[in-house]
Amino acid sequence: MDSGALGRFGERIARAYLRSQGAKVLYANFRAPRGGEVDVVAREGKLLVFAEVKTRRAGGMGRPLDAVDREKQRLIERGANEWLRQLGTREIPWRFDVIEVILTHGEKPLVRRVENAF
Repeated sequence: MDSGALGRFGERIARAYLRSQGAKVLYANFRAPRGGEVDVVAREGKLLVFAEVKTRRAGGMGRPLDAVDREKQRLIERGANEWLRQLGTREIPWRFDVIEVILTHGEKPLVRRVENAF
């Protein structure tokens, strides 16, 4: 599986995970017209969650969370700001999460959610 396919697979797992936790997935792979991106936009009650998904094979170096550097955070923030602009309000609670998906051949994926990641 190449890195693109690995990422898409991880995003499907993350969306299923969010649904299993009671979240409603509103959008996958949101791309803002003026730049910015969010892997998953979800709602948990009145809370909006802008989630970045990072998928790695087991045994890799470092945590997937470590790949969400300041530049990546800015892209996600721009995407979230565009989403909120389209809603016409910023008067709703929201946060940024990172969902780590670790894949081990022949095993169930490990999913870790880092709430308020940045």
